[in-house]
Amino acid sequence: MMPRVLITGGAGFIGSHLADELLALGYRVRALDSLEPQVHGDAGRRPDYLSPDVELQLGDVRDPDAVASALDGADMVVHLAARVGVGQSMYQVGEYVGANDHGTAVLMQALVEKPVQRLVVASSMSVYGEGLYVDAEGRSVEVGPRSVEQMRAGRWEHEVAGREGVRPAATREDLRPTLASVYALSKYVQERLCLMIGETYAIPTVALRFWNCYGTRQALSNPYTGVLANFAARLLNGKPPLIFEDGHQRRDFVHVDDVVQSIRLALTVDGAAGGVFNVGSGVCRTVRDAAAALATAVGREDIEPEVTGRCRVGDIRHCYPDIGRARRVLGYEPRVPLEAGLTELADWLSRQIAVDRIEEMRRELACRGLSA
Repeated sequence: MMPRVLITGGAGFIGSHLADELLALGYRVRALDSLEPQVHGDAGRRPDYLSPDVELQLGDVRDPDAVASALDGADMVVHLAARVGVGQSMYQVGEYVGANDHGTAVLMQALVEKPVQRLVVASSMSVYGEGLYVDAEGRSVEVGPRSVEQMRAGRWEHEVAGREGVRPAATREDLRPTLASVYALSKYVQERLCLMIGETYAIPTVALRFWNCYGTRQALSNPYTGVLANFAARLLNGKPPLIFEDGHQRRDFVHVDDVVQSIRLALTVDGAAGGVFNVGSGVCRTVRDAAAALATAVGREDIEPEVTGRCRVGDIRHCYPDIGRARRVLGYEPRVPLEAGLTELADWLSRQIAVDRIEEMRRELACRGLSA
């Protein structure tokens, strides 16, 4: 009989796509999900997109009884449950630390008592803070956070005294983490807790650091979700996407199908245990370019993005991954180029209604002094 996989946060964006993939391969799938209103709306009902073959258990990962029940009979665990949002984490500190870190601790405590064959935890590119930078000779350069004064002056790039030709480069997993937000800190704690308990109790554990994931089923009305979802919500309402700073920040946008591929491989590749892997598309783009590509895909090239020239506390300038380790060890290979992924996304968006809450988010951050 094929293994039963428990997916925490399994009714969400990535979790539901992963469930589809695992079911198609013959796995049995159980999802533990609280159906958080910010993501799923106030109705609290099972999402229509979630396969009927998924055994959905309603419950919070912070609840030991719910976790113990969900683990009963599970052979593998994919831990996706987390609150997501850099800006929001800076004023909902208790909620983010509670959901992400205490929730992970509850899960780890349960796994101490009932180990599984494999544990995969979703980490994040946010743990790096700024990505890797090198000088003109190709030597690594450590850059700290940009000051608010610098950003208010519109000097967006890093200024490194005494080093010429400093530029961003693809970030490797061995770059020392720089935790610039409560969200980043909480994701790093999730990652470390899982790897620590996995090593101690002989549970093969893999941490995957996801870059900017996009695709169908993303929560369009959640202003703290991925940047492409935010742009889509604006475009669907005939409004320009809002771009912070000057829009030349470099990121990697990875399709949800490729993220699912990485999780599937992490569940099965023997050599992955104990490892940390970047998961991205392997192609970096500016935020402006991504916004333009999305506008083209949805047929709204007439709506130019609004470049605000403003910044948010915890924002980083450039960060994109070196995915060489995932390629070598997992056999991971991105398959969905951005243009093809956005074409699929545009088709799905044409049937969606999105409540645009971006201005609400901007006001919330501004009134708390979290934007400049």
